[in-house]
Amino acid sequence: MKVLRWIGWTIVGIPLLIVIALAAYRFEGMPQTDGELVVPGLVTSVRVVREANGVAHVFAQSQRDAFYAMGLLHAQDRLWQLEMNRRVVAGRLAEVLGPAALDTDRFLRTIGVRRNAERIAAGLDDETRASLQAYADGVNAGVDIVRRQPWKLSPEFLILGVRPERWSIADSIGWSTMMAWDLSGNHATELLRFALSQTLSTAQIAQLIETYPTQETGDYAALYAGLDRAPVAALLESIPPAGIEGIGSNNWVVDGKRTTSGKPLLANDPHLGLNSPALWYFAHLSAPGLEVIGATLPGLPNVVLGRNARIAWGFTNTAPDTQDLFLERIDPADGSRYETPQGSAPFVVRTERIRVKGEADVELTVRETRHGPVISDVHGDMRRALEARNTQRKYVLAFQWTALSADDRTIRSGLRMNRAANWEEFLAAAKDFSAPQQNIVYADVEGNIGFIAPGRVPVRKPENDLMGLAPAPGWDARYDWSGFVPFEELPRVYQPGSGAIVTANQNILPPDYPHFISAEFTLPYRYDRIVERLAEKDRHDAESFAAIQADVTSRAVIEMLPILRKATPTSARARAALARLEQWAGVMSPDAAEPLIAVGWIDRLRRLVFEDEVGEKLFPLVERQRGRTRALLRAMTEESHAKWCDNVRTPTVETCAQMLDRALEDTVDDLTARYGEDMNAWNWGAAHVSVSDHRPFSRQALLAKIFEIRTPTGGDTHTINVGRNNPWDPNEPFANRWAASLRAIYDMGDASKSRFIHSTGQSGHVLSPHYRDMAQKWSRVEYLPMRMDRAAIEKDAYATLTLKPGAR
Repeated sequence: MKVLRWIGWTIVGIPLLIVIALAAYRFEGMPQTDGELVVPGLVTSVRVVREANGVAHVFAQSQRDAFYAMGLLHAQDRLWQLEMNRRVVAGRLAEVLGPAALDTDRFLRTIGVRRNAERIAAGLDDETRASLQAYADGVNAGVDIVRRQPWKLSPEFLILGVRPERWSIADSIGWSTMMAWDLSGNHATELLRFALSQTLSTAQIAQLIETYPTQETGDYAALYAGLDRAPVAALLESIPPAGIEGIGSNNWVVDGKRTTSGKPLLANDPHLGLNSPALWYFAHLSAPGLEVIGATLPGLPNVVLGRNARIAWGFTNTAPDTQDLFLERIDPADGSRYETPQGSAPFVVRTERIRVKGEADVELTVRETRHGPVISDVHGDMRRALEARNTQRKYVLAFQWTALSADDRTIRSGLRMNRAANWEEFLAAAKDFSAPQQNIVYADVEGNIGFIAPGRVPVRKPENDLMGLAPAPGWDARYDWSGFVPFEELPRVYQPGSGAIVTANQNILPPDYPHFISAEFTLPYRYDRIVERLAEKDRHDAESFAAIQADVTSRAVIEMLPILRKATPTSARARAALARLEQWAGVMSPDAAEPLIAVGWIDRLRRLVFEDEVGEKLFPLVERQRGRTRALLRAMTEESHAKWCDNVRTPTVETCAQMLDRALEDTVDDLTARYGEDMNAWNWGAAHVSVSDHRPFSRQALLAKIFEIRTPTGGDTHTINVGRNNPWDPNEPFANRWAASLRAIYDMGDASKSRFIHSTGQSGHVLSPHYRDMAQKWSRVEYLPMRMDRAAIEKDAYATLTLKPGAR
């Protein structure tokens, strides 16, 4: 009996102890949000008031102390995110993630984001340096707390055995550069054109990945003849992804003539990869000369997107071409040198040592040319292909990017935007903005609206026949940059007669604009739909703007529907699927089956039409590119493009009509296997579930169930309420992985009507009630109030923490 009793207590007791331990960790592991906390480095006391949703309001007696508090809050709520951000910047992921992260580290060390950040830090003005140092001091105060109380670390540190390191000014600068990387994807399309040119002509590639606006180029496929480009796919997989279609944004602003209040309204929703926790952290900073609220980035002290007491602003990516690849020719007489227009020059060489968890350190030799770092050295196969002994000449690929400049002052620009009180001060702040070039819309309480696209954009020479679309001969001076577009000549608008400004990554340049900015703007599906929705009402308010942000009508799908409806399927189920699209209006509603059928069909058709020519390895990389959107439409409707429909792997000649029918049959079979026989039960929202990826636990199935955040969503890649799926994912091809990372509406007539939401919650601690508490609201396009009135904030305070100065 004693044994049975012991077994019984064991069966009950062990799970009970686990529950008790988790409960204790759940409560004791959370950061302190009430009472007093003594921290070193503050000059005067700071009051931090948190709302019930976790949004923090910082009331400080100096801007320096406000930035210190911002750093501490980021450390309290997002320390693992900061740790990963810092390691990305430095190329030190393999230290904690092992060999799987080695290629990424190789690339990040090669381009030298952290090295350049240190150069930028050395040249900062005193005011910017003081702000960044105050922020770093605040982060480090949070790091010191969890070092003394390790039970307050989030589970990622404990599971991976990682000890948080201290933050520095260079870490903040480096993270700003990595945000520019996410929005600067031209290197990927250049590499892709380089790879495709092994089997396709320059003209074929132009049909497959269109330029917008149309940009003619020289015959680069002939230029690369004899070079083995097969390893390019592996090199692209080694590089952190950037410039993926779906990474973009919407913003628009209308003046008082078009609002119910008589004052401007401004809306913004940046489209980025979804992460757990979200990329953004909401905060309100209040100090003498500083009264700003909005979205901050853990790693930076300022509000990146938001409003202050006088103005509001919102970003979308301009999609400029600020990166070029150069095919550098190695000096045949001396492999340590390469050819330039002025003769032979030595590579600049340095050595990096990369620590790898569980394995020996890896030594990396980095070469640089006059254009920049040699990225073909990142992947051994790529280097061997370009420098093969049996080739007549040997080459390397060098990378030039405007963000890798020691005089970048983007962070200073952000800090000054937070304090700007009018258009003139805002422009003065924007002048320092280097990377990434952004379309910034502006509004102020006086009723003015405006637009500026600040950023450092290279000037390419008239004789440059590649214009940054494919790797250029580095020994030929006509492909070198010739300075940068002057700030005064960058696109801008102030007080337009239309009373509205809309940007959605479309071509924002007037027909007579004198400078080349890009040939890879996004097609104007979202832009056209926003303009259409704005025209539906004479006067708008925050509610009507919210309705526009929720819009899920897909102009891209509508464009394809007449083609899809021409199908002549043979099976009863395929005919039933087609019948559902006959009267459907292209609204990507989460509770409907039609979006699932349409997206599945279009994705399958694209694969059938293009994969045989492109190849299995490169096809998923083509699918990432925004320039591939209309290639399918043209193949199905234009005789000159119809040859894409023939499967070159078979002896017969297939037609586009045959491919259309086959794609429908394949799609219906696939959807039936995934979601069952009952077509009425198929549901776009369930299939198109948003997946907020966790670094690194999304790679581990069990941990992914705990750390990822999932909610049903509507929309598609081209709707205002965007939601891009990943069609090459065999397990979840319809899951929404790129979407509105936040939504905000700024009412310049009544600040209390301004609102915002982001995709997860304020906390990065998976056991916190604020880890995922915004997700459902975000999915339903609901909002939180954007509150700046101190009396109202204090009245409804959920938690109040006083930070007191202590000895260093």
